[in-house]
Amino acid sequence: MAAAIEAEDLVKTFGEVHALDGVSLEVPEGTVLGLLGPNGAGKTTMVRVLTTLLRPDSGRAVVAGLDVLKQPNEVRGLIGLSGQYAAVDEYLTGRENLQMVGELYQMSPRDSRARALELLDWFNLSEAANRIAKTYSGGMRRRLDLAAALVVRPPVMFLDEPTTGLDPRNRMALWEVIERLVGEGTTLLLTTQYLEEADRLAHDIAVVDHGKVIARGTADELKAEIGGERIEIVVEDPAHLGQAVEALAPYAKGEPAVERHTRRITVPVSGGASVLADVIRELDARTIVIQDIGLRRPTLDDVFLSLTGHATFGDEDVEAADVEALEAAADAAGGTGDGDAARTVAAGSSSSEGKDS
Repeated sequence: MAAAIEAEDLVKTFGEVHALDGVSLEVPEGTVLGLLGPNGAGKTTMVRVLTTLLRPDSGRAVVAGLDVLKQPNEVRGLIGLSGQYAAVDEYLTGRENLQMVGELYQMSPRDSRARALELLDWFNLSEAANRIAKTYSGGMRRRLDLAAALVVRPPVMFLDEPTTGLDPRNRMALWEVIERLVGEGTTLLLTTQYLEEADRLAHDIAVVDHGKVIARGTADELKAEIGGERIEIVVEDPAHLGQAVEALAPYAKGEPAVERHTRRITVPVSGGASVLADVIRELDARTIVIQDIGLRRPTLDDVFLSLTGHATFGDEDVEAADVEALEAAADAAGGTGDGDAARTVAAGSSSSEGKDS
């Protein structure tokens, strides 16, 4: 199967911080690659490089058969981008926003209007088509932004944390739209912080940390790498966390993960239900009261913890914060922040005389 997206040894630094540190990846046509990692891991920097909004310091990238650095305008004409924040004009209606994007892509007024109405119906926004976007809810703006990225039916899509901040209902609705896109043959690179999102949508997952791809495979393959089962317990009294860890130690096949704010302990084990019964007896003998206990398979969060030594969405370190701050500064200098990145792609594709981003 041919690759729709290829990256080879991409490097991007902001001062002394390596946002991308030799990243290589490949996304076959018609599939979804989930780029999973914490804030500051390099996911957004990767998307910006592949969508021509940011030049790497070194390395090579090809999207839809075109070199990102040598043919940026041609690349922009074949991709759709939805950034972390909805890039809609608040003073235009939903229909006018979509028509504007169509005209940026040099569609005729008739065609852009027809496509706008089609997408509004697809994203359940028809009733709000003639309302100004300023009156839309956050979920409606997010759907409108994604619709704008689909105006020209791009063969390759980049979605940078598309469901961040959405309530569960709107998140599920967007997942259904994404599944429909892929079913129609669209290739998708999806960055996300939601583990269940990657588990459901991605054919393949790349785990990124500190600008490097530290693991690659399907969700099941990544889970199989760390193996075993997990016992999770929630103690009633946080003062008993230490005693509970001691009680679990004889049964553990690895280091326990302790979440003090939720009073939860997770530990890898082997032996299934029989071990669970032994653990319950041990906790009871120590008069440790538990609110919940269960045995489960590894999750993607367990994978990340095993690979990096910290949870996917725990407290971020200084370097991660520095990456985000420096990316924001680069956006401000170049005028291509999240708020207008998608529209910059569209505008750039409409003129072969445009400057490289």
